[in-house]
Amino acid sequence: MSALPALLLSLSPRAVPQPDVWLPPLSSLIFWLLASLLVGLLANAVPARWLQGSGPAEGGQAGGRRAGSPGPQPKQPLGIRVWKPWIPDAGGALPGGVRKATLVRRDPQSLRRLLLETRRAELVHWLLLPCGLLTALWLPPAGVLVNVVFGLAFNLPCLLLQRYNRARLWRCLGRWS
Repeated sequence: MSALPALLLSLSPRAVPQPDVWLPPLSSLIFWLLASLLVGLLANAVPARWLQGSGPAEGGQAGGRRAGSPGPQPKQPLGIRVWKPWIPDAGGALPGGVRKATLVRRDPQSLRRLLLETRRAELVHWLLLPCGLLTALWLPPAGVLVNVVFGLAFNLPCLLLQRYNRARLWRCLGRWS
């Protein structure tokens, strides 16, 4: 008897996972994929002028930054440089998106574009952060908790990274002024 028929015969109805076991994780996976696509598409449609203002996050005032002001010094909370290479860049995954790695020139115009894209990426991750709460519409509390923790674990590092990169970019732009 070959291995495959023996394996098939050994499977009993109890050994096969029931739909109610795999449905919550599958529905969560599909939800996060759709939410990420939707939020990413919406963020790509946001006009650049809406993302150009500087705010307190960059050390400026809500009305804008003084010319030549380099912004805050970049800090390395939680060893960002250690785990930064492990964070994927999904900027080019959607139409109209920009992969940050393609913006590697150090002229002021390229740095300003990269600064704009860090704001866009931060917007995406802020909008995705509370999405885990939406799973309360179909999941039990334990499933919602798993999704909220997932949302925090996958979005907080990206938010920290965008803030860190933006502070570094302001410093580079300050050198050009």
